[in-house]
Amino acid sequence: MKTQYDLIVVGGGVLGTFHAYHALKAGMKVAVIEKDKMPKSATIQNFGQVVPSGMDSKWQAYGRESLNIYKEIQSQFDISVRQNGSVYLASNDEEVQLIEELSQINKVNNYSSVLLNKKECLDKYPGLDTGYVKAGLFFPEEVTVEPRSMIYRLQEYMIQHLGLILIMNTAILNCENLPEGIILESASKEHYFAKKVIICNGSEFKNLYPELFFRSDLEVSKLQMLQTKPQKNYKLDGSILTGLSIRRYESFYECPSFNEIKAKENPDSLEKKWGVHILFKQAADGSVILGDSHQYASAENIDDLGFNLDMDIDKFMIKEAKKIINLPNYEIQNRWFGMYSQCKTKDVFEHTIGENIHIITGIGGKGMTGSAGFSKENIIKIFNK
Repeated sequence: MKTQYDLIVVGGGVLGTFHAYHALKAGMKVAVIEKDKMPKSATIQNFGQVVPSGMDSKWQAYGRESLNIYKEIQSQFDISVRQNGSVYLASNDEEVQLIEELSQINKVNNYSSVLLNKKECLDKYPGLDTGYVKAGLFFPEEVTVEPRSMIYRLQEYMIQHLGLILIMNTAILNCENLPEGIILESASKEHYFAKKVIICNGSEFKNLYPELFFRSDLEVSKLQMLQTKPQKNYKLDGSILTGLSIRRYESFYECPSFNEIKAKENPDSLEKKWGVHILFKQAADGSVILGDSHQYASAENIDDLGFNLDMDIDKFMIKEAKKIINLPNYEIQNRWFGMYSQCKTKDVFEHTIGENIHIITGIGGKGMTGSAGFSKENIIKIFNK
């Protein structure tokens, strides 16, 4: 019999990798099996924001634990974490009211945030349009990462320091309970053995369990993003979230005025049609990432979202971004979309087959922020630690 692992994780994205991380920290023998040469889906197709401030109270707790985990790893190995904070910029009196209410909620939750007046926002964020901003809410503990490199650096750290076995270019086509454990079979007929298996490969789990997949309430979100050319002699710290983010992020749902304010919005606006909220984040090379949009389809109808970028959405996001921050240049060097699977009715899709095969997927846009903290709790639950 080949090597038997305490845990095999199928899927090398951020959710699967952090499940492996916590199992390794608990002293287990762990392998991560990834179908591609490198993880390339939602984990690298995002902004690289770790923003517990945008989550409801339950997920904010996971996000805050994630912050601690990111910072602990960064203190030992460079995985691209930068603690430069996040800010929500209010553009009108309703949004000011919401950030003031969230500030009070944060005080009760003992989560550090600082209200900024208009002048403080303009001083802190160069190029910010004086006619746009009225106030801001700043979260000093929050961090950014480089999404196109973080996961590879994290896995390298885990290989060097924790003993992770990383198996790439290996598609798992069968996963079966046996009396002595789990056997996994790859497309090339290789076999792997484990006491437990966690499947964290997004909507790709349809290849293993198609009937379960088509019965699930998973949906897929398509998000468009853009990246400018590097900005010369310009620095924009942290994650910049704007009025449309205030009106979209789940943390604000808990504000007393939220429902009344949302009810006044124009249901036929383009930002509603395309699910747009405007964010800015400067990458390590000086470029600025802009976005994003949200279009949805049930997981079995993912092809309905199309395979092309909608240039009308891109043009709309650039036009709105220019109203907020006057960057030295808005020349676009990259455009792309990400596809995230998420649940319609639950925070995460979780299903157990037998006692030892655990499907955990559909974390949606919470992945980069919430995975590290959520996985820590989940490994304790799965292994009864």
